[in-house]
Formats: sequence, C-alpha cells, structure tokens
Amino acid sequence: MPQKKSIDPAALRMLDLAQGQNILTAFTRADSTKPCPIGADGNCCRNCWMGPCRFVGKTNNGICGATRETIQARNLARAIAAGSASHSDHGRDLAHLMAAIGKGEAPDYKIKDEGKLRIVAGYFDIKTEGRTNEEIAKDLGEAALRDFGRQDGEITYIKRATPKRQEMWRKLGLTPKGADREVVEVFHRTHMGNDQDPEDILDAALRASLTDGWCGSMISTDFSDIIFGTPTPVSASANLGVLKEDEVNIIVHGHEPQGAAMVLEAASDPEMIKYAQSKGAKGINLSGICCTANEVLMRQGIPLAGNFLHQELAILTGAVEAFIVDVQCIMEALVPLAGKFHTKIITTSPKGRIPGATHIPFSEHDAMTVARLIVKTAIDNYPNRPKQVNIPDTSNTLIAGFSHEYLNYMQGGMFRQSFRPLNDNVANGRIRGVAGVVGCNNATMTQDDSHINIIRELIKNDVLVLTTGCGGHACGKFGMLSPEMMENAGHGLKEVCQAIGIPPVLHMGSCVDNSRILTAATQMATEGGLGEDINDLPAVGIAPEWMTEKALAIGAYFVASGAYVIFGGPNPVAGSEAIQKLISAGWEKKVDGKLEFVEGWENIVAKTLAHIDAKRKALKLVEWDPNRFAPSASYVPGEMYPAEAYAAGKRSAKA
Repeated sequence: MPQKKSIDPAALRMLDLAQGQNILTAFTRADSTKPCPIGADGNCCRNCWMGPCRFVGKTNNGICGATRETIQARNLARAIAAGSASHSDHGRDLAHLMAAIGKGEAPDYKIKDEGKLRIVAGYFDIKTEGRTNEEIAKDLGEAALRDFGRQDGEITYIKRATPKRQEMWRKLGLTPKGADREVVEVFHRTHMGNDQDPEDILDAALRASLTDGWCGSMISTDFSDIIFGTPTPVSASANLGVLKEDEVNIIVHGHEPQGAAMVLEAASDPEMIKYAQSKGAKGINLSGICCTANEVLMRQGIPLAGNFLHQELAILTGAVEAFIVDVQCIMEALVPLAGKFHTKIITTSPKGRIPGATHIPFSEHDAMTVARLIVKTAIDNYPNRPKQVNIPDTSNTLIAGFSHEYLNYMQGGMFRQSFRPLNDNVANGRIRGVAGVVGCNNATMTQDDSHINIIRELIKNDVLVLTTGCGGHACGKFGMLSPEMMENAGHGLKEVCQAIGIPPVLHMGSCVDNSRILTAATQMATEGGLGEDINDLPAVGIAPEWMTEKALAIGAYFVASGAYVIFGGPNPVAGSEAIQKLISAGWEKKVDGKLEFVEGWENIVAKTLAHIDAKRKALKLVEWDPNRFAPSASYVPGEMYPAEAYAAGKRSAKA
C-alpha cells in the first residue's frame, strides 16, 4: 500500500493534477529515489578519498581505522555545524543591514521598534542616552558582526541564559566564543585523522549549535524586530486558496525578510497597482511559502500559500506570475517545473543562484528600486497566464504574531507584563505543560500528518503548543491557529485561552524565531515557581517531520540549553547504539537535555506527556487531572477574543 502523500486536501488536488499531466514533484521523486540505507543510518564515511567507507555487516572500522562511533559522531557534528552556519549567516546579513541603516547606506529602511533597539543595544553595552536611532544602529550592527568573528571571550547573548545554565556551560567548556570560530572548529575536528573521540566531537557540535540559538538566530530575530517591527497578533489566511484568479500573484519563498518587506511595499504602491490594472489584473496579491512567508505574516499579515512541500504545488495552479526566492529550502526542481507554465522564478541572493532562473540581485542600498523591478517583472508576466487556472478553494483563517514580548504583554498588560500567570497556570494544573512543535516537511513522510496529530493530542491533554516554521504553516492550513481551536483543548487549557484570548497553538514565527521559544522558556525559568533552569520545566521540543541540517542545529542548541527534544522521521545515527545513548542519556547527564529520534507520532505524544508529568512530579506540582476544571463556556462563532480583536483593530487601522 503506497504511503499517503499528504493530509492536506489542497495538496492532494494538485498532486492529482500533476499525475494527470505526468509532472513529477518532490512527492513522486521521494518514491522513485530510494535513499542509501547505509548513509541513511549514518554508516558511511566520505571524509577522505580512500573510501567512501561503508560500515556494513562485520565492518566496524574504516580504512584509516576510524570506528563506527567516530564516523557517526563526525557526520552528526558536521550536519549540526552546517545548520548553525546557515542561521549564523542569516543573522550576519541582518547585522550588516543594521549597520548600513546607521550609516545612511540603506535609505529605504527605517527603525520600526525604537524601544527594542535600545533594549538590544543594552545587551551589547552600547550607550543610548542622548543618541539618535541611527547612531545606535551603526554601533549595534558593528558589535553584532564582531560576535560572529570573535576569537576569544564569549558571545554576547550568553548573558541572557539563566545564571545556572551560564555556569554549567563555562564549567563544561561549552560556552561559544564566536559563531565563525566554532563552526570552523567542528569541520577541522572532523577532518580525516583529527579528533577521534565521539564524545569530544559532539561536545564541539553542541558548542557550535549554541552559536545558532544564542547568536545567529537570536540576532536575526531581534534585528528583524527592530527593523521591521516586533510582531503582535495579526489575522491572515493559509493554503493555496489564498491565490487570486484575477490578480497578479507573487510568491515570496525562502528565509530572509529584507527583500520580501520591500517587495510588499512596492506591491502596495498605488502606481504599481495601477500598472497591474493596465495589464488586465484587478490588483497585486502577495503570499508566501516557508519562512520568508512567516516573516511577512508575523508583521504584515501576508497570507501563507503553504509550507515547504507546497512550493511546486503553487506553480501547478498556473496562477503564479513570479516566484521570488532568497535562501534555504528552495528546490532546484522549481525552474524546470516553471518552464511548463508561465511562472518566472526570480533569484535574489548571491548565495542562492539557480541555473535557468531570472536573477535580479537584491541590494539593501537601493532596495526599493530592485523591489519595484521585481514587481514590474511579475506584472508584465500576467498577460502570459493561461486562460484556465487551478486554484484549490481551500484556506483557513489564522491568528499569528506571538512574539515573546507579546506573550509578556498579554499576561499582564502594559504595566504588569509578566510570565507569572503562565507559570501559575502550569503550577495549578490548568496547563499540563508546554511543547514547541516546529520544523520542516519531509517528502518521505505524509505531509503535515505528524504535526497535526501530535498537536491535536497535546492540546486535548492541556499542553500549550508553540510553533514556528513549516509547522506553523501546517497549523494555519488546518485551522489550528484560530480561536475556534479552543473547543479542541482540554478544560484547563481552554479556560486559560479564553481568559487571555489566544488560540491553544501560538505561531511565533520563522525557523530563526525558535530563539523566541528559547527566550520564552528562559523567562519561564527565571520567573520562578517552575525551577531555576529550562531543564526543570515541564516542556518538550518536537520536530515531527525534520529534514534539514538546520533542524539538527536547532535541536542541539535546545538540548544544550536543557531541553528534551524529540525528532520524528529519519534517524541519522540509527547505525550506532552507542551514539544514540550518548546524545540521549549521555547529554542528559552532561547538560540536563537530551535528543531522541522516535518513530510514530503516537509514540512522540506518549513520550512528551510522560516527560511533562515527570517534570511536574519533580517540581512537586499538583498531579494533572483532566477533570479537575469544569467545562468552560463554549466559544461563540463570530465573537472576538483579545488577540483576534487586536489583529482586527490593526487591520482596520491600516485600511
């Protein structure tokens, strides 16, 4: 029986269309491209050209004598380092933009959150009193850039961890110096004939991962908030039904906000809209895929066309004039697929060129000029659209925009912002615990199935869910980010959600915005009542359908910060029981966090709830009882709760 491709009806409709036209997609290629079972389990070494050495049967040593455990550790460490490098480079680009704004070299960008500019400057010991935004921005950008290349000392944001965690890292030698240094060191250590101690290799990987969570990603989040605005609740829609039959459809895809924000501004220009109308369109419709989509969703309420595995499906609608990509998670298959339709694939980054695509290099120095050129290119392509398009009539409404700052605000208002109400409701059992359910789609798994089933079970059991990345898209597509989802929550969680006015699943942003979850977890730990550190919290991190090196880096920095992390899907160290024990029991003993690869969403839910209950017991909290709290009043369709009303108010004010 072939595996079901997706649980998303829009995806299934487009896959039927592709099959009818003999068009290949990632879903069909996943069937025909069988993975190497040796490499899939981590039992292959390609670190020199005496091999590659395959560890099969009784083969337990490579040609150089390297053991299976050493090879497994090297492979995992290199993947974590590569993932850390991707987010570090993302953060570096935003640091360059921050400095350029300060120097007056990026005139189309402005500082949107002056308060956060000054808060973040404080972390870097930059003086703010009596200084202009531009003066502060210049110093802040340059200080952040020094963190990436730091050769000694500690990265700046380490001070934002709990005191207990900072002390542990220093004692274990895990405190990172600079992002570039730690990533380079991992690749040096794992070169042929170098570090041959699996535990030592993976310690270096943990240290490198911390430069992702506590440097690259955290800088990306903070600097994006400063430049583009700190998210607050916004309303939008998700799935392919957000495309418009009578408008110029532009999709932004990738991970960086700089270009997408300018394209949005250009597409909103009355002059560009008038130009679109001159070509026969009623207007310009911007939507997004992957984390560039999340960046503009969180701040401007731009709709989500879909997650990673929707990128080909969007083109199959025949309704997309321009598909604009920057970096990360972009399929090379887009260009040949677009060649069967009228869609233009436009690359914008020097780090993300694709043969056959139209390359319009994006530059912060003349951002609006480039953005207008991109939008004009899309408009000029509208007359080439086929007469018949196939847009699925499938979308769901959502509320997103839950930054950790808004989580603070929503629990106490402007003058009593605090995580105390959340901690109190965990302590009294209304909220059983918290889970971050995040991450990718994987074409070898049923799209969205694990994400949605895990989250449904968790909220039913009073677990508050935080989501980011493609997991957030999955939730949006299935209506899990709307107030109505309160009806599927347990009695205690439902009562809290109604009191505060939030869905039981909070969308916190893009992949780099896992740093928001890290910050929120740290705030819960420092607020008091739930222990002293992240490892004390009744909380779990889950990546149900992971597939990228970035996901491994994110998982590793959460583990190093004290979290229990579960990955669904493939196990890259399945070939070594010793390494699996090292990253679970071994890391738990060392840093109070652990990483496990678990097959089956039912098992992931069971392990999550067991861990949450064990942490509750260790904290001597009341035992969770699903019947302790009486059923609360039902949600009234059409009624707005605070977060939804806030989003609606923002929308009407903008109009």
